[in-house]
Amino acid sequence: MTSLNKNALHGRSFLSIADVSPAELTSILTTARAQKKRKFPNSLRGKSLALLFEKPSLRTKVSFSVAIAQLGGHSVYLGQNEVGLGQRESIADVARTLSRYVQGIVARVFAHQSLIELAEHAKVPVINALSDVEHPCQALADFLTIQEHKKTIRGLRIAYVGDGNNIAASLAQGAVMLGADFVIASPKRYELPGSIVRTAHGFTKTGGSFSKANTPEDAVRGADVVYTDVWTSMGDEPSKQRTSAFKGYQVTSKLMALAKKDAIFMHDLPAHRGEEVVDEVIDGPQSVVFDQAENRLHAQRALLHLVLGTR
Repeated sequence: MTSLNKNALHGRSFLSIADVSPAELTSILTTARAQKKRKFPNSLRGKSLALLFEKPSLRTKVSFSVAIAQLGGHSVYLGQNEVGLGQRESIADVARTLSRYVQGIVARVFAHQSLIELAEHAKVPVINALSDVEHPCQALADFLTIQEHKKTIRGLRIAYVGDGNNIAASLAQGAVMLGADFVIASPKRYELPGSIVRTAHGFTKTGGSFSKANTPEDAVRGADVVYTDVWTSMGDEPSKQRTSAFKGYQVTSKLMALAKKDAIFMHDLPAHRGEEVVDEVIDGPQSVVFDQAENRLHAQRALLHLVLGTR
């Protein structure tokens, strides 16, 4: 297990998957695998963390709460009605106040800019538990899951089909960092932002690559991993225009058949069954979606240990 006196992650905020180096990302995953196999350390003993959530959650809230408790720490849940981030009170004042009470802030927010402001004014590390730009903790769990099923990430073809959203953003950058070939197929107007694409291309020196496919079929053909997410993210209103744009992007058994025979199917959940994926795939033998859900706990526990833990 990584020694904290040599741990460069200690005391740092984690807002984007690109906030860590490829070596640091590997260290988080190595720590997660080690902790999953043995009794985890009591490294958050005597420490309290704020769970600052503007958006409701099942997996994020429970996995962080349990991870903090398993490391010996204490969590305080703060919902939108209790804080009113930037409305009832300025983000800067919330950050300064919480810094007097807790040793870390785990924030699930609507706008990524809120995270940036929290980190600028807080005296304690801020961890991104989801924003409109990225979901790096989900990516940690995804990579841990891929490693468990494929033994390695380097050299794999990871195909993403669907909306170029926060999930796709963190996954794309992290995959290239770890030496995978990431390919994405998205409808026009729903593609990854240019800033994310440029960042992903910047990590190609690790041996990974980033590319766009014209169709879902082109993306999935020969893939080791097939990943999709909802077409309408939480807080967004579904529309006929969006539904029409994603026609043909549903992951079906026919689409999965284009991937390698031992390919795995991934989805971060919750899923809109019958939209982006059919039951036959998400409940089928290639699906690892509940391994992903479990690994949120293990990946985030490792992150908390490295960022906030004491020896």
